[in-house]
Amino acid sequence: MTASSSGIVAGLTAAALATVGYLAHEAARTVPAGMGRAAHAGVSPAPGTSKAPQVKRDPTALPADSGKGARVVYSLRRDRVWLVAGDEAVSRTFAVEPSAVDPAPGRYAVTSRSNAVTGSDGVPVEHVVRFASVDGVVVGFSAAVNESPGPAPAPDSKVRTGGIRESRADGDAMWTFATIGRAVVVVR
Repeated sequence: MTASSSGIVAGLTAAALATVGYLAHEAARTVPAGMGRAAHAGVSPAPGTSKAPQVKRDPTALPADSGKGARVVYSLRRDRVWLVAGDEAVSRTFAVEPSAVDPAPGRYAVTSRSNAVTGSDGVPVEHVVRFASVDGVVVGFSAAVNESPGPAPAPDSKVRTGGIRESRADGDAMWTFATIGRAVVVVR
């Protein structure tokens, strides 16, 4: 290799490294908070102090934007429900299987209840607590009556149902708590 060709190679290598460095810097600037980068990644702690450890958000913590008063809170993103007493104490929280049809975020009220029915997907359900309707599909919480060992069946994702499924134990708690008129707050 001649001196001029090795200079060209060195120049091209330097240009490629600069480009990669720039692109990496731009990519790092656009990473959403919580995706492996601290909120103030470029800030150094004051002398004699250390960075505070990253606090992970409790996935079962009640969403801050869920309103006030006695209510059922349903998070669409977390597929989780909270039963909240009037004093803001969470009496129970549990995971649910989402329905094929989601209600829009907002405040609703329990409009009807059924002790035992057959769901629109043909699955026997109990403790049905209805609170919304989306394009003619009624949305509510229910517990599948599981007559065989193992977990209860999840709603059929191919059928447009509004059944948000919970375990039978959680369904019992919902049934006791969510009487007609009880607020239901749906959050993202």
